[in-house]
Amino acid sequence: MTTAEHPPALAPLRHARERFLTGRPLPEGVPDDVVAAWRRARFFGVRPDLEGPARESAHPVDSPLLEAARPVLTRIAQALDAGRSALVLTDERLRVLWSVGSAPGDDTCRDLSERRVGPNSAALALRTRRRAEVHGPEHFLDVWQDVSAVSVPLLSPETGQGLGTVTVASGLCAGCRPHPGAALAEAAATAVEAELRARARTAERALLDAYERAARGRERAVVALDGRNRMVSEAAARLASPQVLEALERGAREWGRGTGSGRAAGEPYEIALPEDAGCTVEITPVRHEGRALGLVAVLAPRHVESAPSLPRPGSASVGRSVPWRHAVAQVTALARTAGPLLVVGERGTGKTTLALELLDGTAPLVVDAAESPDLGLKDEMGVPPAEGRGTGGDRPLLLRHAERLAQRDVAALNSLLDERPDAHLVVTYTPGPAPGPCLQRLLDTLAARSVTLPALRERPEDIRELLPALAPAPAPGSPPLTWTLDALRALEQHPWPGNVTELAHLVRALAGQRRACGPVRRGELPDPVREGPAGRNLSPMELAERAAILEALRRHGGNKARAAAALGIARATLYRKLRGYQGQDASLTQKLS
Repeated sequence: MTTAEHPPALAPLRHARERFLTGRPLPEGVPDDVVAAWRRARFFGVRPDLEGPARESAHPVDSPLLEAARPVLTRIAQALDAGRSALVLTDERLRVLWSVGSAPGDDTCRDLSERRVGPNSAALALRTRRRAEVHGPEHFLDVWQDVSAVSVPLLSPETGQGLGTVTVASGLCAGCRPHPGAALAEAAATAVEAELRARARTAERALLDAYERAARGRERAVVALDGRNRMVSEAAARLASPQVLEALERGAREWGRGTGSGRAAGEPYEIALPEDAGCTVEITPVRHEGRALGLVAVLAPRHVESAPSLPRPGSASVGRSVPWRHAVAQVTALARTAGPLLVVGERGTGKTTLALELLDGTAPLVVDAAESPDLGLKDEMGVPPAEGRGTGGDRPLLLRHAERLAQRDVAALNSLLDERPDAHLVVTYTPGPAPGPCLQRLLDTLAARSVTLPALRERPEDIRELLPALAPAPAPGSPPLTWTLDALRALEQHPWPGNVTELAHLVRALAGQRRACGPVRRGELPDPVREGPAGRNLSPMELAERAAILEALRRHGGNKARAAAALGIARATLYRKLRGYQGQDASLTQKLS
């Protein structure tokens, strides 16, 4: 078996095959590739007489290749000597899709894979990706000892992958190279590939037309898919998450494999989206001349109604950083369920503001231990619920600065939570010196329903979003407060020990005092902010954070984008943290440079 123009003599090869089948030593001069093919057939358990299950094979149906090739091959078959030759089409698994004419043994098998029938020209052509010929005793099967065949692979015009083969088989053509049907096989393969190319262009055009009709400009969120190509409108890119697009891709591939082939054109087709998709989808199949081409998906935002008793947080939830969004989501989820809530954070992180926004509309009773450590909470909470004071009725209690509580008030809260573990109570706490045993008991009781808000220095990427929210409304006819890039960088690099409260004071002071026009420049900022933070030792948390970043960089070969994705932070955040660490540690500068 060979694809060369000068094959071995067939008579000696026939004798060598008989010796191989009877287990006798082979003579010299037998081509190595022919012997290797015979050995593979014996390893696969192929019987030369085709006894056993190799004779039967399921005939594939609804093949796109057959659909494109049948009209082409039917025309070309007119040039075939049908009484002595056969024209055969196989798919990429070498299953016979179509055949015409007659040749010795051509109706023996419907599967031409080597595992079924041993070496043959179709299997060789698909493996080598070029024209291949197999003659007489180069075959392993008895029924093909007087058959010569030439096969040409069919390659995808889009991907170059093998789609199948075209074979011309005839009686034995001893010493005749190339096979007399080689030109016909080449012409058939070329014509089939041309038809596949034309159909691919037609399919892409039809899918594009369907996409443009559904999009109606750039306002609608539309995705068109066919399992290979994907068109996404700008609105869909903003609305659809990667998980949504992946679900749509899976649906398009299933449609392309024929799962929805029984549906009428234009009939809706359902695809299940992830539960947190945030959008709904209406699927319409795209067909052309009876063929399933792909799907067009029209997305729409899913309206999520918030609980009626809990308004959506406003300015206190400003910020898109991962730490802040995670904390706000936790607080919101806990506030939607019955029970007390403990909000922990450094001074100025926005604990009270966030709590008030969560309690908006409930007329909470607000008490502040910082104003009067002895609040007399025992008396307040002893009021009968019908009078609606303290924690009675539906009116919640917001207790600020629990770290300042007097001993008897802490004891009163502990007693309340023992009796009513689902009390509508929100407590803010600023960590400081070690709490006493009574306060520690209160904190332990609330720990299961507590959230710690991040400091502003842990989310500097939120500063640019906080600035307009913190600035006072400009006077009529005056422009809003804006900032130069240099000033913004200075604000982001400042440690902000007073957190959002300190930033708010700075913004309001600048808005009320500055006389200059245009954006705020770095030179207008207070000295500590303008000059940047002085050198300091990293805190234990910052050291742990730096170690995690360095480990992520090591795992990803120094690729900062991949390291940031693995850590769940923005790439800009990673760069900023690295710059800060380099400023504090000279050895780190050398490692990252």
